Amino acid sequence: MSKSYKIGIIKGDGIGPEIIDEAIKVLDAVSVSQGFTLKYEEFLLGGSAIDETGVPLPDETIQGVKKCDAVLFGAIGGPKWDSLERHLRPESGLLGLRKEMGTFANLRPAMVYDELVNASSLKAEVIEGVDIMVVRELTGGIYFGQPRELQEDMAFNTMVYTREEVKRIAVVAFDIAMKRKKRICSVDKANVLEVSQFWREIVEEIAVDYPEVELTHMYVDNAAMQLIREPKQFDVILTGNIFGDILSDAASMLSGSIGLLPSASTGKGVGLFEPIHGSAPDIAGQGISNPLATISSASMMLRYALGENASADKIDDAIKKALSEGYRTGDLGDYDAKEICTCSEMGDIVADYSSK
Repeated sequence: MSKSYKIGIIKGDGIGPEIIDEAIKVLDAVSVSQGFTLKYEEFLLGGSAIDETGVPLPDETIQGVKKCDAVLFGAIGGPKWDSLERHLRPESGLLGLRKEMGTFANLRPAMVYDELVNASSLKAEVIEGVDIMVVRELTGGIYFGQPRELQEDMAFNTMVYTREEVKRIAVVAFDIAMKRKKRICSVDKANVLEVSQFWREIVEEIAVDYPEVELTHMYVDNAAMQLIREPKQFDVILTGNIFGDILSDAASMLSGSIGLLPSASTGKGVGLFEPIHGSAPDIAGQGISNPLATISSASMMLRYALGENASADKIDDAIKKALSEGYRTGDLGDYDAKEICTCSEMGDIVADYSSK
């Protein structure tokens, strides 16, 4: 009897629906070829949820995703909802969903495809072979710190981490490092912040249980510089919420396009898998968006949530094959393109390769 998985689908706003449709197309193709079944259930989040229910995160979504094996998510937000109060904006819905799902670890790979070395703004010799995994703590730190206050002449936020929050994200990073090159760089600001000193001490305590992993520390400002200067020095980067948010976006541009890279938000419960880019409302509905980051996110879902590693490998290989044969969406059209594809056409090509 073949395995069957229940996948929550959150299409979201802007280009979200079109890129998710292409990822589902690829998932259907690889599941048929590999002999398992995926059953989908769609939920609302962000602007589309506001329009339909009045809130960015309906209770039906919270309860529904917890009953899934994994959740595949597109993107949220847009100018239409920017004037709303903070707690009613689409982004608040996503933060709330991550918190409700307990997805405390954000995995954001930054790899450079050989076929797209020239797409990066950096020299080829600097970025060839780059393969970094940023492990970002997702539900603590300054984004969630209490108290927080906005006054007429002053505003403040607090950066808070508990021992358990640091321990559990460090364990995730060390476990991932054991499957890679066994190197971790923990990024903080321990020369200035007490919370970073606390972070560093706990990471060093966890490192004792992983004697094979080389642990180094780096201040966040230096890490930002080193990502551009010598990115190949990094394997796994472990860091907190706000530093990880900034560094992972910087790392993503090593590849030359934010439309290429996936992410996974995991924890003790159901995982959330999404492209790192936004909803791009300016190109929504035109069929020109790049679905590869979302398709790669689907691959991460198969690997990290469902344990379908062979299927994940098939998708990753299919993406590389499509790129090696010169298929490009418009955002990459200037880089060795033999054929410019629509969003749907790129999905068709990757799905076809994934099925073989």
